[in-house]
Amino acid sequence: MTSGDTRDGPSGADEADIRDDRLTGGEPRDRPGTRPGVSLNVTVYFDAASTAPLHPVARQALTAALDEGWADPARLYRSGRQARMLLDAARETVAAVLGTRADEISFTASGTQAVQLGLLGALAGNRRRGGHFVHSAVEHSSVLHVAERHESAGGEVSVAPVDRGGRADPAAFAALLRPDTALAALQSANHEVGTVQPVGEVAVLCAGAGVPLLVDAAQSAGRVDVPAGWSLLTASAHKWGGPPGVGVLAVRKGVRYASPLPADEREGGRVPGYVNVPAIVAAAASLRAVRAEAERENARLHALVERIRTRVPRLVPEVEVVGDPVRRLPHIVTFSCLYVDGEVLLTELDRAGFAVSSGSSCASSTLTPSHVLAAMGVLTEGNVRVSLPYGTAEADVERFLAVLPDLVAGVRAPLGLDLPAPTPTAIGAAPRAEGRAGAESEERQATDGGGSAGARSVGAGSERPEASGRVTVIDALGKRCPLPVIELAKRIGEVPPGGTVVVLADDEAARLDIPAWCGMRGQEYAGEAPAAEYGGDRGSAYLVVRRTT
Repeated sequence: MTSGDTRDGPSGADEADIRDDRLTGGEPRDRPGTRPGVSLNVTVYFDAASTAPLHPVARQALTAALDEGWADPARLYRSGRQARMLLDAARETVAAVLGTRADEISFTASGTQAVQLGLLGALAGNRRRGGHFVHSAVEHSSVLHVAERHESAGGEVSVAPVDRGGRADPAAFAALLRPDTALAALQSANHEVGTVQPVGEVAVLCAGAGVPLLVDAAQSAGRVDVPAGWSLLTASAHKWGGPPGVGVLAVRKGVRYASPLPADEREGGRVPGYVNVPAIVAAAASLRAVRAEAERENARLHALVERIRTRVPRLVPEVEVVGDPVRRLPHIVTFSCLYVDGEVLLTELDRAGFAVSSGSSCASSTLTPSHVLAAMGVLTEGNVRVSLPYGTAEADVERFLAVLPDLVAGVRAPLGLDLPAPTPTAIGAAPRAEGRAGAESEERQATDGGGSAGARSVGAGSERPEASGRVTVIDALGKRCPLPVIELAKRIGEVPPGGTVVVLADDEAARLDIPAWCGMRGQEYAGEAPAAEYGGDRGSAYLVVRRTT
């Protein structure tokens, strides 16, 4: 007897019973109005799209599997066989939920690793066909990083655009496919705004062109049915309430795949290294439990999210709810607040007891806009993503809606903006002009016939929209979002209808947020010009023509 035998299950226990008990993890508790795995005396957690709280079934299965599945599943002694049976049963469970065969499933260390191995392996396996890769503009960063690497190695990449709701058009996606296209990638649903993609339609078009399609199902696996037609599928356990450190890579039989890593005998040769059997068992158990609860819980969360989508624009002025309002995941809602730094608002919400996320344009680590919001052409500043975990209490949503207006108003208060009061008809209401109240911005004014010191004249023969009237030039160089838009909002009321405001800015987010602001406020975005034409020494000049009064 090996030393490991002393840690086997009870003497005489049937291995199949042990396997079934660990996968079942017991029946899920009825948890009306509570958040699974989250104590009621801590911050209300509204960031399930980042990671979901550990499901009670996962917790129970993990604890049990640590006792029964700790051994090496590649070994022939009893504890190794037990671990192998648990691993095989977990693989079968995941395959059944995802609609694939067990021998097509490999477990990885994360969803990101699954995506990257899937993309790199499929590109390598289809390299004889060509080096062209197609993906949508709103994919997870793991896809974008692989695309960058592929291009740097001499490959070609085409990016399919999305509409203002964040949804790809199947025909536009298919138009990018070529005879040398080796692989296409399309997420099942977006991680920032929740928009569900037309995977089924795109899959048919890819199949017709003979192009394999990788679908990143990280946000939807366990919550909704997996769309048909994929060639490779990836998922991440911690998104559905499983433990972190478990990803899923499914590769259909017949799909050409060449591992980008050195050969290894584990996980079908796709993922090297020792497998974490207890975590995989917990992931499979929670996936089955979550899927069983999905129909009831999705309907409840969908109603709560719809409440947020409807009431936030009524409670808070100058807010844009983004993402497809109909074709969306049931638990995610995202909105952007004009004149608000997203990081500041998230901090205030945290102090008020709410954990939410943001795709804000000015993340402190990068100072770059969200590529998802940028691709959609919506406001990137002041962005808040609310993603409700299973069991979210209605009372918590109501409390969030109660505290949000004052928090946003508090963040905006130092700006001195003259904002319209929130009204029940705020959704779709006509834009109003901002006032002059507040601190002075750094600007220069120019007129046709001279003006104050520092003013510049615009030639009468100019073809620019400001040629026939007064021009206000706002110097926002060196200012980060949302300051350029705030300065624009303060000064737009100074020019007459038909007049032009030029914003000089070197923050990359201004290129996205100024046109989005114009769309929200009913003003005309007249384009971008070299900053030097308006006295700037760097950055760009953004031209706005006042249309509303």
